[in-house]
Amino acid sequence: MHKRVLKSCALFGLAVLCAQASVFSVAAQQPAQTRERIVTTFAPVVEKVAPSVVTVFTTQTVSRGLTTFPFSDDSLRQFFGGRAPQRQGKQTLQGLGSGVIVSPDGYILTANHVVSGADEIMIGLGNDLRKFKAKKVGTDPGTDVALLKIDENSLPSITFADSEKARAGDIVLAIGNPFGLRQTVTMGIISAVGRGGMGIVDYENFIQTDAAINMGNSGGALVDIEGRLLGINTAIFTRSGGNQGIGFAIPAILARDVMQSLREKGRVVRGYIGTSVQTLTPELADAMKLKGQPSGALVGEVEASAPAAKAGIKTGDIITAVNGKKVSDARELRLMIGSMAPGTKVQVELNRDGQKKTSDLQLAEMPAGAAEEGAEASTEENAQPEKTSVFGGVAITSITDDIRAALNLPKDIQGAVIADVDAESAAAKAGLREGDVIQEVNKQPVRSAKDLVGISKKLKPNEKILMRVYSQGRSGYVALEPK
Repeated sequence: MHKRVLKSCALFGLAVLCAQASVFSVAAQQPAQTRERIVTTFAPVVEKVAPSVVTVFTTQTVSRGLTTFPFSDDSLRQFFGGRAPQRQGKQTLQGLGSGVIVSPDGYILTANHVVSGADEIMIGLGNDLRKFKAKKVGTDPGTDVALLKIDENSLPSITFADSEKARAGDIVLAIGNPFGLRQTVTMGIISAVGRGGMGIVDYENFIQTDAAINMGNSGGALVDIEGRLLGINTAIFTRSGGNQGIGFAIPAILARDVMQSLREKGRVVRGYIGTSVQTLTPELADAMKLKGQPSGALVGEVEASAPAAKAGIKTGDIITAVNGKKVSDARELRLMIGSMAPGTKVQVELNRDGQKKTSDLQLAEMPAGAAEEGAEASTEENAQPEKTSVFGGVAITSITDDIRAALNLPKDIQGAVIADVDAESAAAKAGLREGDVIQEVNKQPVRSAKDLVGISKKLKPNEKILMRVYSQGRSGYVALEPK
């Protein structure tokens, strides 16, 4: 069994959990005053906030032709004696989630995954059985925020709290529609703030709560004890598929900024430097021979002509600070840069091969489409590839035109394709998998399987291996322990 993040129309209820030990401690210091202020009901808060929480009904018709899945493990097996999987079918899907009224004239915030791909969106107000047709004003998959609009006025809108002041231990309430049970309230505490690194969305800065959250809660309100919006519930961490006390909400300030951009421009405009980054782990720092295991965002790829490239930033650089503010990991860097407007001038501090450097650059606008393809294509011939083993359990081959097409590899990606990985090997434990492309080994470029074999033969015994690998649309680094 393993934990998984469930993004399923689930509203995050924040539980109110006052620890008895804390209550008794405070009571001992101020017995009369504290006992007089004990809260025995949240009914006034619920009565104030509940009318602002709506039910979101969605309908989606899914049609599939005969397709293959190029990023599955079977992608390469069609070249090595296997067949790729195929799917086809058609069905109508019904969805259920929650939303929050943010203005009297009918604007509603919800989670993007609640309405993603929906052909029709209907809104239910409170316990009213009537439904009102909604239209999408805009969506932002990067934060999982969507803004809807219904043609109604004088609606009960919610008040925003300053979510940046939220602290672990604060009492919170979650209101939504789990399993279609409208106006359901749960309570708990904020378990943590600034949560990220789960891979749910690109810009993760979640408020974590222990409130009961289930199917239908996504998009609902997480509020403080004054009835102000602290967050939009978006996901849960679960083994069973149901609530296990770990839920996540999009901070209200972030959701509000996204909402304003969607209202004004129909999309979210973000700053952009043109790099693919990953968190510098102790293993990577050791393989890169960096003393002290420094933290930061490791640059795995630099887009040509992007601000980072113009400023001289290179693959293998570690971004440690932006405008003097420390960067602990890749998530922090994305949040920092993404929150700035295009055209903003910033100073970036780097660690390059153990030496500190600074680069000044001007942010561009985050492009809406995919990364540009390279200018030159591979000249590998179309012959059936041969496999060669390296690193004790990794079968590799050169990139052919057929493999490039099957894996949807950009034309500028060169290297050795992993055709098979021994599940018990060090490579598998490091995260390498079929379809990955090894581009560099210990800073030496790899253009073919032959290059990789030659480099591997020159490696010293017990030498840690630092590989630059193209996987799932981006390049990054992997540290491989010696055999």
